[in-house]
Amino acid sequence: MDAIPCSPVPLNPSVDQRAAEEDLQLLFRIFPDPLRSVLGGLQTSELLEVILDLGRFPEARLSDRTLTLLEREVETETIEHVVGRLGRFSADNRAGIERTLHRISAIRNRAGDVVGLTCRVGRAVTGTVEIIRDVVESGRSLLLLGPPGVGKTTLLREAARVLADGVGRRVMVVDTSNEIGGDGDIPHRGIGSARRMQVPSPELQHQVMIEAVENHMPEVIVIDEIGTLEETAAARTIAERGVQLVATAHGLTLENLIRNPTLCDLVGGIQAVTLSDEEAHRRGTRKTVLERKAPPSFATVIEILSRDRLAISHDAGEAVDSILQGKRVEPEVRRRTPKGWEQERDGPASDAPQPDREQTLFSSVVAPFSFKDARRVCRIFPVGINRSRLEKAILELQVPARLADRPQDADIVVSLKGQSKRRPQKLKSTLHRKVAFHSIKGNTIKQIKAFLKRELRTSEEREESIRSEIESGLNEVESAIAHVRRTSEVVELAPQKAYVRRRQHEEIQTCGLYSESAGEARQRRVVIYPRQIAQNFPVV
Repeated sequence: MDAIPCSPVPLNPSVDQRAAEEDLQLLFRIFPDPLRSVLGGLQTSELLEVILDLGRFPEARLSDRTLTLLEREVETETIEHVVGRLGRFSADNRAGIERTLHRISAIRNRAGDVVGLTCRVGRAVTGTVEIIRDVVESGRSLLLLGPPGVGKTTLLREAARVLADGVGRRVMVVDTSNEIGGDGDIPHRGIGSARRMQVPSPELQHQVMIEAVENHMPEVIVIDEIGTLEETAAARTIAERGVQLVATAHGLTLENLIRNPTLCDLVGGIQAVTLSDEEAHRRGTRKTVLERKAPPSFATVIEILSRDRLAISHDAGEAVDSILQGKRVEPEVRRRTPKGWEQERDGPASDAPQPDREQTLFSSVVAPFSFKDARRVCRIFPVGINRSRLEKAILELQVPARLADRPQDADIVVSLKGQSKRRPQKLKSTLHRKVAFHSIKGNTIKQIKAFLKRELRTSEEREESIRSEIESGLNEVESAIAHVRRTSEVVELAPQKAYVRRRQHEEIQTCGLYSESAGEARQRRVVIYPRQIAQNFPVV
């Protein structure tokens, strides 16, 4: 693959081992002596979580395996011992340890008693922001999008430190769940000299955002997970006051964000506009079109495709306009490498060691619809159906669809039942093509929405399905990697979709093993090779 090396070459992400070990000892202190002794003998750099469930053996989850810590069931006294050494649990059942990034989450029974604990190890990773340091330091507001677990919060923490210590700006972190700055009144050193405002409860996040601007005169505000209308409005207010915002939001791609009525205002919002006959003819479009309503609150949007690969839309307004017009969007794509990072020349492409160039899930390209792939955009041609109502229903339900101007360009033709029986000329003209025909009882918004819900999944359902598929695929990889390391055997995974295979390849490569895709069509799957065999393969 051709790539453009970027200079100067930055350092790769790393962990300050001494500081991480000191933080880890603070976590170990909350456990009873028998557990503390066993944990002290583990390879602590690989420790991810400690699991304590009432009536079960305590476990330690490492990067490549799960270990039983004691051959003795966890008792109520053990859980009470740990809970008694923690700060107060918040409304979302999370607690922490002061000046650390560790997070302890509680599982409660019906009476509200704690019967399980997930003690997650938190580490401040430095160098992650280098891949987008120029964007962060530009002074333009920046929005990060991506699925859970790809490192959005780690990037935010690093951005706060770099802007505060490296650039010398007045940075305020609005920390709702204490994941950015850690637990306690004194924030973790991972945010540098940035200041931190804690949020009493999640529903007050928007108020704290405005309070930070009005009371403390920051130049930059860093915030994790903008997710409500109130927070969207607060972000616009902050942007209009000239304060740089660095934030994350729900959504996998920019197109997902546009179709989310709660969050689309972050990138300018959407409105239906009726054009004059002359203007519609000049543009070569239908009379009713979707347009951006206002300037975006965030000038730049970054889609985090994986931990080592990002797609950057430097002009969010222009990217939104292109998506609404059905044009191809080509963001800048950057990728971390062992030497630093490099810029991919021709947009999203597959990462080594995959031999096949599988299309990434996270592309913001509007493409023809396929019933086998609900991630694509369905083109609908209405016959006798009110186009404005149909567009409004599509926007409100966030389904992957847009209107076609001609029946021959459509994937679906939808009409009223009476018209479908009479077969008007517009329907007859599509009979020779493999177009799906649908009919609805009435020309009401309720009937139109029912049709869209029945035929197309909503954005939230698609995202939840994608997350579930990726999580299942990564769980399979975790077990397979452990088996390969233990037995040195070649392991074939179950057939998966392209975007799941991509994440599987990335996970396998991170663990130092070799993988490739085998099989055709629906049987395409990932094959994992042990190091002994991989050494005989040509370097890709």
